[in-house]
Amino acid sequence: MIASLYKYWPDKQRHRQVWALAWPLMLSNITVPLLGLVDTAVIGHLPESHHLGAVAVGSMIFTVLYWAFGFLRMGTTGMTAQALGDNNGALNRQLLAQSIILATAIGLLILLFRTPIISLALSLMGAEPLVTTEAEKYSEIRILGAPAVLCNYALLGWFVGNQNTRIPLLILLVTNIINMLLDILAVYGLGMHADGVAAATVFSEYFALFLGLYLAKKHLKNVSSQLEIACLKRLSDYINLIAVNRYLFIRTLCILGSIAFFTAQGAKQGTDILSANAVLLNFLLLISNWLDGFAHATEALSGKYIGAKKLTTFYQSLVSALSWSVGTAALLSLAFWLAGDLIINLLTGIESVRIIAKAYLPWIIVLPLIGVWSFLLDGIFVGATQFKAMQNTMLFSVFIVFLPLWWLTQSYGNQGLWFSFLALFVARALSGGYVYWTNCKHKRWIN
Repeated sequence: MIASLYKYWPDKQRHRQVWALAWPLMLSNITVPLLGLVDTAVIGHLPESHHLGAVAVGSMIFTVLYWAFGFLRMGTTGMTAQALGDNNGALNRQLLAQSIILATAIGLLILLFRTPIISLALSLMGAEPLVTTEAEKYSEIRILGAPAVLCNYALLGWFVGNQNTRIPLLILLVTNIINMLLDILAVYGLGMHADGVAAATVFSEYFALFLGLYLAKKHLKNVSSQLEIACLKRLSDYINLIAVNRYLFIRTLCILGSIAFFTAQGAKQGTDILSANAVLLNFLLLISNWLDGFAHATEALSGKYIGAKKLTTFYQSLVSALSWSVGTAALLSLAFWLAGDLIINLLTGIESVRIIAKAYLPWIIVLPLIGVWSFLLDGIFVGATQFKAMQNTMLFSVFIVFLPLWWLTQSYGNQGLWFSFLALFVARALSGGYVYWTNCKHKRWIN
């Protein structure tokens, strides 16, 4: 037993490898909420509040819409990492080209059906008339960036799969800075409102795409073999790609549905409860942004070593990522315990919302230690292209655990809602852990 543990214990090289991949991804993730803060700050200083409401509503619509196609990043990462480990340069090139073509096709379909998509989304949001009118203008411009956004997902996934996380960091930093500057120019220089913020975002999305394609072209000089054009014309290849990624699509819809359900149930308990839960969900965003750095590093490393059929190195990388993930989760829990009240005070100035949010803060304090396992397991499964397992564990967690527990604990109000929400993470960890243990026991990682 001791000899086995020693065999899989990571050395300094494995720890350096995990950190080299993780830290650029952590910084990349942090730029996303920072951009949202800048959007809010720029538009939030206009005299009419409906402009800010329109940006908030519009941003939420496109966050949900684009996140639904997150499989373009995760699927590309896992398959590319395995191609890299197998030293299959032709497949590496093929995955990049096919993923971009698939992303472009989906993006164009979104543009084709943009009118019903925007109408349905705005009707579901149920905002006030002034906000809805402004949000519609925002959305009609913002949706023009759909092909660029989805292609960027594919590019970022491909770079991570190729063990290159510094290029995604560079792309996100440069484009987000450009977006922020254009926000200021559009609103204060050109006198635009929510439409100006949308236009700035679309411009930066296409800038990111062209920058990503340029950097991908440079990276391809180090990839062996050549792209076989014939494979790009075979419809069966795209059908297979969609068939594999459908599991990730269903899984993502389950996540989005769970958060939407959580928000809706909080709203039924009153505006203050809704607002307090929204404040606390910002903590979840912070948790995921930090821990996803190690999860994404795990995607790249597990895929590479599975592709290379190096099982021992695969386990060593996982142990290293696990140790850093758990350590980071513990630090986050400690930070929320010590400074949670201060963070809540910074996020809202409404005293009634502050009081309610602080009452539910203990759920947030334990969340990093509960959620870290499911984040890391997702990273393993993405690298191993175990997408069906990711779908099934999420379906189990939502429909067998989360929703039944919510129904049983309705009498406890928001406490019951938070209990069932955290139980969702526990269920993901336990069900994912069972799949991981089964794969280890039957040696299914490497075929």
